[in-house]
Amino acid sequence: MTVEEFEEFYAQAVARLTGQLYVMTGDLQEAQDVVQEAFVKAWVRRGRLERDGQPEAWIRTVAWRLAVSRWRFRRRSADAWGRWSGAAEHVAPPDPDHVVLVDALRELPAQQRRTLTLHYLCDLTVEQIAGETGLSTSTIKTHLVRGRAALAHRLRDPRIEEAPDV
Repeated sequence: MTVEEFEEFYAQAVARLTGQLYVMTGDLQEAQDVVQEAFVKAWVRRGRLERDGQPEAWIRTVAWRLAVSRWRFRRRSADAWGRWSGAAEHVAPPDPDHVVLVDALRELPAQQRRTLTLHYLCDLTVEQIAGETGLSTSTIKTHLVRGRAALAHRLRDPRIEEAPDV
């Protein structure tokens, strides 16, 4: 992949990948950071990315792994500070301006959220998701079914009563 091809690929994919990672992580700043870091790592291996044929999937996977690593590091740091200071730091509740869908997605287990994002936002097939995540196709299907059911339940408006059958 030449420098120009990589720059064109970056211009076409960065916003889409950032949006996908935002949905997966629930944090726009984190999504922007990990996508940028993944592109930096991709720059070094741009020749291999072209041969592999799926540079966007590679960058998305690397960005996801970076986000998980960062989360684990922050979690360990917070735990250590909590033990040291004797009290855990108070975390403010989510901003009320957040979209209901993002809040509902955040309540899902990480693997369901990732699977739903890859399927619906990234438009990947079950087989492609299995290849990218290393999970079996039946596990992917299970995550999709359970994730959809959980979202349907969470997004139901309790103020609206279903009309009785006539």
